[in-house]
Amino acid sequence: MKEIEAIYLKDYKKPLYCIKDVTLVFDIFDEYTVVKNTMNIIKEDQESNELALDSIDLELLTLKLDGVELESSRYSYEDEKLTIKDTPQTFTLYIENKIYPNENTELEGLYNSGDIICTQNEPEGFRRITPYLDRPDVMSVFTTTVIADREKYPVLLSNGNKRQCHDSFDNRHGVTWHDPHPKPAYLFAVVAGDLGVVEDSFVTMSKQEVALNIYCDKGNESKCTHAMHSLKSAMKWDEEKYQREYDLEYYNIVAVDSFNMGAMENKGLNIFNSHYVLADETTATDANFMGIESVIAHEYFHNWTGNRITCRDWFQLTLKEGLTVYRDQTFSADMNSEAIQRISDVKTLKERQFVEDASPTSHPIQPKSYISMNNFYTATVYEKGAEVIRMIHTLIGELNFFNAMQLYFDKFDGMAVTVDEFLWAMQEASGHDLTAFKLWYDQSGTPTLKVEESYEDGVYRLNTKQIVPLNVEKEEQKPYYYPLKIALFDEITYECVVEEMLIISKESEEFVFKGLKNGVVLSINRDFSAPIIVKQKDPKYRFLMMHDTNSFVRYESAQAYALEVLELLLAGKDIPREYKEAYGYLLDLDGDLSYKALLLELPTVTAMMQNREDIDVQKLISARERLEKELVLEYREKIIQLYETHHQPKNSEIDASSMAQRAIKNRALKLLGCLETQEISQIAYKQYEESLTMTDKVVALEVLENISQELSQKAFSDFYERYSNDTLVMNKYFALLASSKRDGVLQRVEQLENDEVFDIKVPNLVRSLIGTFARNEKYFHATDGSGYKYLAKKIIEVDKINAQMASSLAGAFKIYKKLNSKSQKLMKVELECVVSTQSISKNLFEIVDKILNK
Repeated sequence: MKEIEAIYLKDYKKPLYCIKDVTLVFDIFDEYTVVKNTMNIIKEDQESNELALDSIDLELLTLKLDGVELESSRYSYEDEKLTIKDTPQTFTLYIENKIYPNENTELEGLYNSGDIICTQNEPEGFRRITPYLDRPDVMSVFTTTVIADREKYPVLLSNGNKRQCHDSFDNRHGVTWHDPHPKPAYLFAVVAGDLGVVEDSFVTMSKQEVALNIYCDKGNESKCTHAMHSLKSAMKWDEEKYQREYDLEYYNIVAVDSFNMGAMENKGLNIFNSHYVLADETTATDANFMGIESVIAHEYFHNWTGNRITCRDWFQLTLKEGLTVYRDQTFSADMNSEAIQRISDVKTLKERQFVEDASPTSHPIQPKSYISMNNFYTATVYEKGAEVIRMIHTLIGELNFFNAMQLYFDKFDGMAVTVDEFLWAMQEASGHDLTAFKLWYDQSGTPTLKVEESYEDGVYRLNTKQIVPLNVEKEEQKPYYYPLKIALFDEITYECVVEEMLIISKESEEFVFKGLKNGVVLSINRDFSAPIIVKQKDPKYRFLMMHDTNSFVRYESAQAYALEVLELLLAGKDIPREYKEAYGYLLDLDGDLSYKALLLELPTVTAMMQNREDIDVQKLISARERLEKELVLEYREKIIQLYETHHQPKNSEIDASSMAQRAIKNRALKLLGCLETQEISQIAYKQYEESLTMTDKVVALEVLENISQELSQKAFSDFYERYSNDTLVMNKYFALLASSKRDGVLQRVEQLENDEVFDIKVPNLVRSLIGTFARNEKYFHATDGSGYKYLAKKIIEVDKINAQMASSLAGAFKIYKKLNSKSQKLMKVELECVVSTQSISKNLFEIVDKILNK
């Protein structure tokens, strides 16, 4: 295997050449595509004599400099570089090459998704299309003509505005698109296919009309309504919140089934995983609708935070992704429930990013090196990056943040910049010194804040100590600077008597509050003001889950109290009566039903694993199952009543009230499922049969699969018969079966690989079946190692098809160093098998090597 080398941020150098503009012609045929690339190039470094263009798996046909075909002595093509020698100051380079989209299983560059030809170029896919300076700091004006068979590919799309239609190619036709905004190659896109379309328009705040088009497979047009509504809501919100309006005549979205990511923000031509576009009440869950709204908004918001202002290099990825995740989170909070959105965001952060922070693959939100850039599209860069932006907003305030964003947009429009430019804008507009805050970009791991309290004669003292973990290189790191929102509650009257934002900036600090009449209870890290772990000697979780006015802390306290109880069970003790009473208090709460559904959920096994070493997964699962069952037995009648009160099987609306009713009754049904009785099986089966929404059907199937083999088989057979022609719904089918807690799951997963619907080349299906199994703690961590062996075998297989998917699946092994010795040994055997495989991709090697050796 070729030696795999890392790329380092410290080695960044400016490009030696710039490409002023590029004209591309795509001549698409059944077996191949010919790409004609004309670039006007300027030498930026007068000492340079060679232009090295990135190029992977391209068949060169023609190479001309200023109209003259180059002799072989003037260029070389090796090691993924096309090098042109003896270049003048300014010149035009013409390259014609052939590519084979139907053979491209990596789904990077130009490839086939079914009968649709499309692209994915972030981060480094464009070099698979044509030789180019494939780096984000080379920004060019693109003009693109796409030519193809008129009948097979009636829709021809690229970036920018449609400038000309060509109809003089016999049975072929072409369309020319021009994007006036300079952009890097990673934002380039082409789509060709026989597609259905949903059309609409939007008038911007400067009265410019924008044509909105969502393209999809024919027959799915009716499933694009929610996506279109979400797009228009996002466009309006960005104008009102950030004064940003859209800047082209067209905004096109295309939904494809085969896509490595969720979506891609290509300028004016977003390409989406169909999972985040297509939805209706009979095939999509409430969570699907919410996800579509969020991702549609995210990609639209990239138009300014990512496209108009882009990254200088890929080490700056959080500059666009962390900022845009923060923007889509606040959009979703404004569109729906702020409290539920915040809890949802933090749940995702803790279950994905905190796990990553505690693993051998831990890295800062601005990594310092990488082997494969694809491996840094992580929860750290995205979700933790968003938390870092949120902290800046908290520190400088709403008005200052708005002014700083305007300065950022005005100063750096049309440029490729770094996080330093962003932080400069935040400081310049607010007057707040963020020098110390920059550590959040440079350090890895999740910091802990140790808290000690004292109260005497009306004076409350809060002493804090930062515990900052070593990085993966075992080096010490510095104390952080961050906002910490707190409140103090009178322990007798339950009133909030103090509410403040503290600034944590030193290793140890003391904060004093005077004039308090009674003893107080501390509510800390309200709204999750900083992405930290709080350690208290005697936290009052019971008080806070019953009386705190901050919705996040109340939820967090309920989770933390349950984790304390689970620790008692693991130590062989009983469930305290006080906890059962507190849980019963939550069952009796009035108010927002969606929020109540969250309060009633128990911690996941993943949450139980955090902050533990020498993990025995099966013991954690048993403890959680015992806690859930005892609570449900205690409050069985109340939970059944909760279900019956809010079960409305004929309601298929997706308004907030209807979704809240479904949330609480399905929480009740899931809880009741642990009883595994015939009565509950019949209730679940009746819900499956009678309910109109996919939300209700999926929950009913989940409950049935875990408690009743007979009714589960009956319901799943019906489900398969109804939806086997709908790939998006079949993703749910595979995921439900792969997450089952019944015996024999691994064997059934292996059988499902042979199902005619399953295709290992389609990322969504791989994620649904194999990826879901890897998150099935009970069977992935089977004591005989069979789960590890299965996943390792599939990773090796997938790596030969799609390296990005393989490295993503390998993330399931990140917990390796925290497992007990027996599980570690079993997992190590499989990891060593993967890393020793001949011709392993650099994507996969980087992940597995870190897991084994860091």
